[in-house]
Amino acid sequence: MIYLDHSATSPVDPKVFKAMEPYFVDSFGNASTLYSLGREARKVMEENRKMVASLIGANPDEIIFTSGGTESDNIAIKGTAYRLKDKGNHIITSNIEHPAVDETCKYLEKKGFNVTYLSAGEDGIVSVSDLQDAITDETILITIMHANNEIGTIQPINEIGEIAREHKIIFHTDAVQSVGKIPVDVNQLNVDMLSLSAHKLYGPKGIGALYVKRGVRLEPILHGGGHEKGIRPGTENVAGIVGLGKACQIAKENLEETEQYVTSIRDEIIEKVLSEVEQSYLNGHSTKRLPNNINFRFKSIEGESLVLHLDAKGIASSTGSACSSKKLEPSHVLLALGLEEVDAHGSLRLTLGKENKKEEIDYIVKSIKDAVETLRKLSPLWCQVEQ
Repeated sequence: MIYLDHSATSPVDPKVFKAMEPYFVDSFGNASTLYSLGREARKVMEENRKMVASLIGANPDEIIFTSGGTESDNIAIKGTAYRLKDKGNHIITSNIEHPAVDETCKYLEKKGFNVTYLSAGEDGIVSVSDLQDAITDETILITIMHANNEIGTIQPINEIGEIAREHKIIFHTDAVQSVGKIPVDVNQLNVDMLSLSAHKLYGPKGIGALYVKRGVRLEPILHGGGHEKGIRPGTENVAGIVGLGKACQIAKENLEETEQYVTSIRDEIIEKVLSEVEQSYLNGHSTKRLPNNINFRFKSIEGESLVLHLDAKGIASSTGSACSSKKLEPSHVLLALGLEEVDAHGSLRLTLGKENKKEEIDYIVKSIKDAVETLRKLSPLWCQVEQ
């Protein structure tokens, strides 16, 4: 199989798996207990907190372990909204956010909060001037993703952060797709909170983290013991935390090399498909995108059928977002770019990883070309285009 869906999840790196193994059977202690087994768990947990912090330029005490990106987003957004509700009720986000942010904001609208959804425009990038204009005296939170999970566009987070800081507004970014793929430094980005997830960077599923800048206070949305400063109560997932820490360490050590490598594969696939497949288009910005992200659309075919055809050829890909890939609905991200529903249905997302090989490129391109040609022969829409 040629796996091209790393934005959905990534395989666990063997080094990560090896690091985790002892904490399932031998060193299984609860990190909140006082005896030696618990103290050992606490020690390793804090060592791995440092590894996570190091990857994003944070201090270890600014890292809160969670179950993943969705929980991190919920804690950041709801925690800020509830904490600051007496100060204001206005939140600013974009219309291309991951459902973990989008649905959370919609939930808060039902609770009396006012949410502005900024347009990302045809290239999938939020306008800084539009954001500036959207700020009111009631604005308490800005939440804009660092890089989009579908089209890979990278947002001007540092500029948005400067504006947020100028207006003394809390700024959160969902960086689940960018951490481990491009340089991410919370200080350079000017963010107050940042979400990340292990399984997007060769770590295990079910573990993530939320960076919370010193001085930022949140209202807990879960209640229980005092774990993770009371922000995320519950017995710590020590094995998962070890996996996240090791994945972050490996990502940091190989970041530049991996980024350059996958970018070279990405660019060659894009160039060949656009030149060899009639009426094929690239969704999102051509250069301001993640190094591993490709999102095509093909006139007059269904993305779901294309994914199944490629699967039959041993290629794993996706259409729309991975979280909604089983829904026969057009991507809200592609609709936000201004595409018609029929065109948005014809999308194909390929997201590369470090294990992909340049020798696979020609087979990938040929498989896409053959699948598109086959599907177009069956498409009444394509017959109309040809006429």
